[in-house]
Amino acid sequence: MTSYFRTWAAYRKGFILARNIEIIAEEFPPKEKYKLTDQITRSSRSVCSCLGESFAKRRYPKHFISKISDASGENYETQVWLDFAIDREYIDKKTYQKLIKDSEEVGKLLSYMEFHPEHYATRKRK
Repeated sequence: MTSYFRTWAAYRKGFILARNIEIIAEEFPPKEKYKLTDQITRSSRSVCSCLGESFAKRRYPKHFISKISDASGENYETQVWLDFAIDREYIDKKTYQKLIKDSEEVGKLLSYMEFHPEHYATRKRK
């Protein structure tokens, strides 16, 4: 069996977003290491990890939807941390807007997955 979740648009775009956030977060002040830096990195990465977990649950629609919902929650949490980052002036407005836009796109893809789990389910064997 191939772990084709890596081909899902939400995973690919979420992975790129998490990578970009990690690069930016490395520039946050050292005092934010265990506050903002770790939190924003963890939540952005968790979007992808939840998608990986959802792949294992795809035969069970309610479980699949639950993991997609978890991914969506992590995506929104990432947006909250971005709000803190711009408020503290750790990122500029242009960077903030780009990351939020990318996060919103991931959110739309996750929403589609949540409301159309049949497109991600394993086909029954004959």
